[in-house]
Amino acid sequence: MSVIMHVDMDAFFASVALRHRPELWDVPVIVGGAHRSVVLAANYPARRLGISSGMPAMRARRLVPGLITVPPDYDAFSTVSAGIFAIFDSITAHVERGSIEEAFLDVTGAIRRLGPPAQIGEQIRATVADEQQITCSVGIGPTRFVAKVASRQAKPDGLVEVTPDRVADFLHPLAVEELWGIGRSTAEGLHRLGIFTVADLARMPRPVLQHAFGQRYGAMLADLAWGRDGRRVTLGAREHSTGAQETFAVDTADPRIIERELLRMSARVAHRLRTSGKLARTLSISIRYSDFSTVTRSAVLPTPSDVTGELHAVAVRLFARLATRGKRIRRVGVRGEQMVPAGNTYRQPLLTDPERGWREVEQAMDAAGAKFGSKAVQRLALVRPARPAG
Repeated sequence: MSVIMHVDMDAFFASVALRHRPELWDVPVIVGGAHRSVVLAANYPARRLGISSGMPAMRARRLVPGLITVPPDYDAFSTVSAGIFAIFDSITAHVERGSIEEAFLDVTGAIRRLGPPAQIGEQIRATVADEQQITCSVGIGPTRFVAKVASRQAKPDGLVEVTPDRVADFLHPLAVEELWGIGRSTAEGLHRLGIFTVADLARMPRPVLQHAFGQRYGAMLADLAWGRDGRRVTLGAREHSTGAQETFAVDTADPRIIERELLRMSARVAHRLRTSGKLARTLSISIRYSDFSTVTRSAVLPTPSDVTGELHAVAVRLFARLATRGKRIRRVGVRGEQMVPAGNTYRQPLLTDPERGWREVEQAMDAAGAKFGSKAVQRLALVRPARPAG
């Protein structure tokens, strides 16, 4: 019997943003949501007041007057995520990434080495808290589905283990909305059949569910009511690109402001590449105009890179080719694509290159940022306001 663990960070983006601001832990805070954008994340006090990620920022502020907003720190998000997955990798080789903040782990083979499943889960929670200063919730079960539902029940900052003999006892008292994969429309369809709890679902004949929801999905609902899930933890495909984008507070046609923002996005992408140990072979930019039309352009880099200046130079050339003079721009984005491992990828040096260059400088900046915060060392061009053209 497999032992599957689902580890999910608690309010990841908000927790990372507030790691060093304990005075804000118990007050409603959102991450992002500046000007015309949407809420990237909300801490638990804000969630209890009805604020959720993806909500328009203006609506969130109307809902909670005096709501505190903190800017997103994408470099910190990337660095903390990398640290979390390094912890997972130290536990087992069977790690399936769900997102930047969650993963499934098959710990069946780690039990003899590390102890009972609950002990492994508590070890992960303690290590994440100690090394990254954020909390996580852990669900443990015999299947991916049960582990996922268990981690939801464990939130925030808890652990729930469901042994094979307790699966029905754990699932059946829950409302059907608590099941992973059941959205609003499915829940409404189940309610029309008189199904409100998982126990109700378990008692419903399979043919009735298949008639209402289709052969495949109806059968799946019948199986999930008993915790049956044949999906295994898989390593999955490696990420082949990484990007960053930013929406301007006010639409602009000023090339200096746009190129400065392309520099900021290039720096974020370069940092993420270095954090993941990858180089990008191709760089692309995306430009969204004030009428919401969007264009993208890409180019192969002269040599695979994770250096801000090299990425930015290509981004600026791509932008210059768009002939956007006079067109107001709402959002810009930069993406490094066709990622390859940095350790075994040859970078062609130039005869004029110094022995140590910008790559070493940025690696030192990464080290300083990891120790003292991502804003410990910054490029002057990104700290000093850009002068308007003309």
